[in-house]
Amino acid sequence: MTTDHFNDAYVPDAEADTAAVVEGFFDHLSAYDVPAMRARHEELIAGNGHLVVDEPARHNLRMTLLLVAAHEVLTPVLGAGGAVEAVRAAFVEPLAPAVRAATAAMLDAAPDPYRAMVELVRAREVDAFGAGFAFEHPVDDDSRFEADVRRCFYYDVLMANGASELAPVMCEFDRSWIDAIEPGRHGFRFERVTTIGTGGSHCPFHFGRTG
Repeated sequence: MTTDHFNDAYVPDAEADTAAVVEGFFDHLSAYDVPAMRARHEELIAGNGHLVVDEPARHNLRMTLLLVAAHEVLTPVLGAGGAVEAVRAAFVEPLAPAVRAATAAMLDAAPDPYRAMVELVRAREVDAFGAGFAFEHPVDDDSRFEADVRRCFYYDVLMANGASELAPVMCEFDRSWIDAIEPGRHGFRFERVTTIGTGGSHCPFHFGRTG
């Protein structure tokens, strides 16, 4: 399973994808009090329902609040730093190999890997992110595509729950697909020099052909 369907035609399945993220997360933390985390997770979802602006936001809220619930339960056990690291590992590591492999396979199979990636990113802006995010595209042509995130729903949810220190964990999940891009093989590069979650004013997702 991946959090995306990386193939020639992106067909979102947000319900199944979110469920896989949730279960992979809790499975990774099985040595700790998962029932308490699950209960707190449900409480947080109910208490943050007003933040849901559309269907993508419903799923994104559920994923983001995983981090908050687990962090609250783990901090008394592991300390602040240990809890953040445990949450990071549980969120990023379970699906990373599958996401990386699926991204690489999609790019390898595409006649034009750059165009395939741009089309996927554009589809995800609507289907996976929705109105909870704000995107700008200062450059969009056949050699460069820049998608600048000016508002991040993940960050807004974490801020609303006093857990902004967990924002870099959300950002790190992207490494799974970023690391699958091989400029020499796929003919384009990707750059993201900062993110809102790490203190930047926006998240610049920039793609450019190498030729």
